[in-house]
Amino acid sequence: MSKLNNNFFKPRLHCLHFNECDPKKCTALRLKKYNLLRIVKKIDGSLKKAIILNPFSNCELSVRDKEIIIKYGLVVIDCSWKKILNLKSIPVLSSRKLPPLIAANPINYGKWEKLSSVEALAAALYLTEFREDADLILSKFTWGLQFKKINGF
Repeated sequence: MSKLNNNFFKPRLHCLHFNECDPKKCTALRLKKYNLLRIVKKIDGSLKKAIILNPFSNCELSVRDKEIIIKYGLVVIDCSWKKILNLKSIPVLSSRKLPPLIAANPINYGKWEKLSSVEALAAALYLTEFREDADLILSKFTWGLQFKKINGF
């Protein structure tokens, strides 16, 4: 994604999108509009080796995952929180969960672990030392800076 910049590497951001949300409120679709991520219909090819943000993973994301992100990318799953249990069946090699974080998005403000797609991606980018890229994607939302402050990034 050419608009992201972090020294010489630009993380490739992807979203497995289930079209279950209001398109006017969807943070993933807004990032796509700014050419900051690519929407995918399934996880195949090299994306099977990418870091997939999945709250049901047994492994927490850490800075050690940076090399995988550099090589294969980072994928967020955008689906309704009411249907989140469907994620248990998504087969991935590099599935990672985020540490407990507080949402700042208007729909789930103040709730633990009910992040929007942009919040999940930004958190993953902060945790893997892509701070400028995280700041860039959060800058597209009026509440983006609040997410950073609430969670101490």
